[in-house]
Amino acid sequence: METEKIPQEVEGKTAKKQPRTFKKRTSVLLLLITLIISVGTGYALGHLYFWNDLDMKRVKEQLAYYKEEVRKDPANLQNRIVLGYTYFLKGDNEKAIKEFDFVLEQDKNYYDAHYNLGLVFLDEERYNEALIEFEKTVKIAPKDFKGHVQMGIAYRGLKEFDNATKALELANKLAPTNSDIIYQIGMVAEAKGDYEDAILIYKDALAYDPLYTDAVDALDRLKDKDTKAKGE
Repeated sequence: METEKIPQEVEGKTAKKQPRTFKKRTSVLLLLITLIISVGTGYALGHLYFWNDLDMKRVKEQLAYYKEEVRKDPANLQNRIVLGYTYFLKGDNEKAIKEFDFVLEQDKNYYDAHYNLGLVFLDEERYNEALIEFEKTVKIAPKDFKGHVQMGIAYRGLKEFDNATKALELANKLAPTNSDIIYQIGMVAEAKGDYEDAILIYKDALAYDPLYTDAVDALDRLKDKDTKAKGE
């Protein structure tokens, strides 16, 4: 996500103190950037988050800010996307869907609207609907690996494991050595009951990111399952 550039002062003039409204807006934009980097990417690749009070306070501040931005400029579609995503972070999926649907009524090929709508459907385990949205993102931006990852997650939810693996392998070709993608491939193997393969894949994810806690947790989870499977 691109940040807003602060205009430079005209050469030779004394810099003026920015008004409080500008400072407040800048601080909220920085807050948004922090949330999208630390939270948005994780959600995008299927992780789960447990919010602390400070995180939720920031989400509420972001929500209030973008509700006001949309009120002032209802036609600004990107603001509506961020508002919808913030509703999603807050757990208000119905309002999130409403914002994304509004955007798609104005522009049926708006990538971010399809993508975020798909995230909401994944969250609600509406896998067929999620798959439809992510198929549209892949059609709009075939070289963006994230759409393929989400298709893989949706296929896994539908227990269409071969299709899930194909989608994730394509994502891996577009973004090689991405530990999130490798982890999702491991999730498919685990869902199929191929625990030995899943363990190897999770270890591959850790080879690229030794601090990948989801992969560490997955390996701990599979120790007993793999032992029982071999003993049967």
